[in-house]
Amino acid sequence: MKQQKALTLKTLTKSNVWEVQENDILRMWETAEKDADFKDNRRHFVDVIRSAFEIEEIKIDKPVVIQKYEDRGFTIASLHITDNDSGKYGIKKRPIMRVTDLTYENIRHISAAKLIEVLDRNFGGGWDSLSQSIQDIIESGFDISTTTLPKDRLHKPGGMYEKKVNDGFEVLEITKGAWVEAIFAKEKPEVEKPVAKVEDDDFRDKYDREDDDDEEDDDEDLPDDKYGDDDDDDTFDEDKLTEESYRTTFDTDPEDLNLEAEDVTDDDDNY
Repeated sequence: MKQQKALTLKTLTKSNVWEVQENDILRMWETAEKDADFKDNRRHFVDVIRSAFEIEEIKIDKPVVIQKYEDRGFTIASLHITDNDSGKYGIKKRPIMRVTDLTYENIRHISAAKLIEVLDRNFGGGWDSLSQSIQDIIESGFDISTTTLPKDRLHKPGGMYEKKVNDGFEVLEITKGAWVEAIFAKEKPEVEKPVAKVEDDDFRDKYDREDDDDEEDDDEDLPDDKYGDDDDDDTFDEDKLTEESYRTTFDTDPEDLNLEAEDVTDDDDNY
């Protein structure tokens, strides 16, 4: 089991809330009420707590009513979940009794022995009788292996059963006539995923190099100086840019045009 950490309402999640008990919640609540932003976050705190705890408002504040709540396992305290409530609530950790109580949030907060207890209470058909979704939840927190052997062979010295138990596995035996299915469970070590961190200097160097590359690419797109400076540009004179520069027709004497037309003979029509 995990070592319990110092948690506050602000750091509670729907996963780590399973690490705490009723009195821890009441202590955190009392401390958080002193914060200026408590009311703004109160609904969020309640949603997180409700994922692992039952919370019931005590509307009739009488000893006989409170005793009934306590008999059901509730701890009674003032929480003031809303501005208009009575202020008295009963809070109780949700029990994990059946396989359907298992979730991805709480699976890593129970022991292998507790898991075996839950499986034993709900079983009958063996590991394969569980739905795939429940198997996935269990295997997210535990190493699971199974074997089915005749009763007289299951506990054979040096066999799988002995090796698994010596390796720290809890085991559940389910009798199936002359055979026995053994389900082995052991908590998986929780491995923190490495987070790639980029130092500021490395970050800047990376993008500086990319900027330099971009500038080099831009330079490649531009004409080289020795080709970009045309000799004609050096001698270009705007004063010479006159109307004559844009003339697309020529002044021709009409008589000359007639002479050119006479030069066209009938022989040209044969082509």
